[in-house]
Order: sequence, then structure tokens, then C-alpha cells
Amino acid sequence: MPPRLVTAADAAHYTGRPVGTIWRWASEGRIRREGRGKAARYYLDDLPRATRDEWTGLLTPGEAPPLPDGARAA
Repeated sequence: MPPRLVTAADAAHYTGRPVGTIWRWASEGRIRREGRGKAARYYLDDLPRATRDEWTGLLTPGEAPPLPDGARAA
């Protein structure tokens, strides 16, 4: 199966996080991306899915992906 790639806006909606978080995760190596700038696409399989309650509208963001081996948290 070919990789499923999504835009930063789609990744943000899927994870329940801001677009800036998607950009940061990619720069930290937590998630993979193809391309650069506005043309960048993110691998859907790397993204944690948010949970949305259809009745209350409550959004629970997915857990942040782990940092790659050897990386230090700020």
C-alpha cells in the first residue's frame, strides 16, 4: 500500500493539535514528511489520532509521538 500523505492542515485536524505543532514534530524528527514549505506532506501513519465526542464536541488530542533516539527534550 502506498504511504498516505496529508497536508499540515489535515494533519492538525486529525491530531487535534495546531499546525505549528505538526511543523515542530516534523522538525524534531517525531513524524516523517515529504517536501518542504507549503508543499510538504506528512505521513498519516505517524500521526496520533484525536478522539472527538459527537455528542458533546469534546476533543481529546492524541499523545505526542516520541522523540527519536538520541534527541533531547527542551
